[in-house]
Amino acid sequence: MKKSDFYFDLPEELIAQTPLARRDASRLLLLDKETGEIEHRRFYELPGFLREGDCLVLNDSRVLPARLLGCRSSGGGVELVLLRDLGEGRWECLSRPGRKTKPGTELSFGEGELTATVLEVAEGGNRIVQFHYDGIFLEILERLGRMPLPPYIKAELQDAERYQTVYSREPGSAAAPTAGLHFTDELLETIAAKGVKLCYVTLHVGLGTFRPVKEDEIEDHAMHSEFCMIPEETARIVSDTKRGGGRVVAVGTTSCRTLESFAREDGTLPAASGWTDIFIYPGYSFKCVDALVTNFHLPESTLIMLVSALAGRERVLNAYQTAVEERYRFFSFGDAMFIH
Repeated sequence: MKKSDFYFDLPEELIAQTPLARRDASRLLLLDKETGEIEHRRFYELPGFLREGDCLVLNDSRVLPARLLGCRSSGGGVELVLLRDLGEGRWECLSRPGRKTKPGTELSFGEGELTATVLEVAEGGNRIVQFHYDGIFLEILERLGRMPLPPYIKAELQDAERYQTVYSREPGSAAAPTAGLHFTDELLETIAAKGVKLCYVTLHVGLGTFRPVKEDEIEDHAMHSEFCMIPEETARIVSDTKRGGGRVVAVGTTSCRTLESFAREDGTLPAASGWTDIFIYPGYSFKCVDALVTNFHLPESTLIMLVSALAGRERVLNAYQTAVEERYRFFSFGDAMFIH
């Protein structure tokens, strides 16, 4: 299957640069994965399309303020984006300017409150960095770090919490699980009151989620690895839902990938944790996920390939074309889609 099979023409002005004032006021495109039928609604209407006995699975990962601006010991600025915690104060990072952050380079942030040494150049040009500090690293990061917004968002974010879900609680992501940005506490309460079980997985989103597919044959693409966890309670709720005939509704591609990474053939789920590099594209047979709440994704991305696996490439591309014609907002701060 070719990368070009997942291309669509997206006018740049449809890329949402700022979040709406009200999270659940975004538009919601309903797509029937069997018939391709499309409806246009608002996100606050989502509870009406969920059923008693369903379960809603949300990714509770919290975005780290992982962008650090500082200086090199030789003078000149430096920018790090933390990608992966390697333990004992070591992180894999993106660095700019790369040619000036060679192994041995000393870095300083926040007038010396946080310092670092570049240890080595990793695969893909990322840097392995050893941080030095007194106190708790995440607290220092909250003070000194900035939110690492996706490259297609040029506007400054006024409220950093708008790039966090209302249920985020496990710090570790370099990017938000954006399908969850539409939910409010009140909307989740309404959903639970319908008899829909709410449960949580954790997948720490890496910037690899924005990495383009370079190979023409998508089967040749090497997927990035991300760490994920399924707690006991979630495993029980999902397994009971499958046995009871309810639908497992994943919120976002990250929740979907977590569930499918560990699901048994009958769709039930063990409690588990580990790294996943699962790549879901058309031809994949879903074991666990029945329906998906998701945003609108980049052309030729692994994310549009995943939704195409669930609903069919032709139906998804038709829905995307309809969304363009109807002037939906795209990507992280954009509108949503419910594939059911």
